[in-house]
Amino acid sequence: MASDPYKELGVSRTASPEEIKKAFRKLAKELHPDRNPGDKAAEDRFKRITAAFDILGDEEKKAKYDQGAIDADGNEQFRGFGGGRASGSPFGQGGSSGFGFSREGGPGGRANFEGVDLDEIFGMFGGGGRRPAGPQRGQDVRATLEISLEDAIAGATRRIQFSDGRTLDVTIPKGATDGQTIRLKGQGGPGRGGEAGDALIELRLAAHPLFRREGSDLVMDLPVSVPDAVLGGKVRVPTPEGAVSMTIPKGSNSGRVLRLKGRGAHEGGRRGDLLARLVVTLPDAPDDTLTRFAEEWRDKRPYEPGR
Repeated sequence: MASDPYKELGVSRTASPEEIKKAFRKLAKELHPDRNPGDKAAEDRFKRITAAFDILGDEEKKAKYDQGAIDADGNEQFRGFGGGRASGSPFGQGGSSGFGFSREGGPGGRANFEGVDLDEIFGMFGGGGRRPAGPQRGQDVRATLEISLEDAIAGATRRIQFSDGRTLDVTIPKGATDGQTIRLKGQGGPGRGGEAGDALIELRLAAHPLFRREGSDLVMDLPVSVPDAVLGGKVRVPTPEGAVSMTIPKGSNSGRVLRLKGRGAHEGGRRGDLLARLVVTLPDAPDDTLTRFAEEWRDKRPYEPGR
């Protein structure tokens, strides 16, 4: 992800449109590749300030960035598991191979430079505002889709909707991982005489209310009754794919960890385990029989936990 566009241009969040344009013009003149031939650092910085101005030089994009509807790359942010509508440009930054800067804009020629004298910037280097020759492939569209742990393990299909009204069905593969990117061919920006770009959907695994991840393993707290902890027994254990039966060994204490093989998350091409940490739990309502037993047992068999 690109850094904060305000920092890239060196302006404050309260900067006026004119101050933003002035900052971009100054940096563009200093960093233009024609002025710095062979300087990779200057070229990379030029790309970043161009992408930053693509966001801040457009009032609508700037407002969406400030609201968190798009990120610093111009990518729409999708939340939830149903893929509801999200704000932001459907053709944000990112994904285009190579680097071209044309009068129509920045990387891929998509930035809005209204009010910026590009002839001043390009003409001073003798380039005359050259346009890339030949058919141009469409720009890739990038978006983030938050999915549940259950969807990641079992697979699912989720629909997302872009701000231009287009909807796409995204197939979540079985065993999907956090940060995995799904490519939808031809679903990106239209080309200029060339093929359309792709839609690149990055999957983000949402936090789960019951399970927490430790690498490829899932860890959970499992409440067990006093009789099951003392005498042992069978209990139902929730897993991402439904409840299963597990044996509690006789004399189990709180903190003991039982392992269910192959019931964890996917990572690195393998599936981890589910680790159930036992929590011996008393009934919510007072139980007279249990109370009497505890009193008698404490009097007859005193002991100090931990010794």
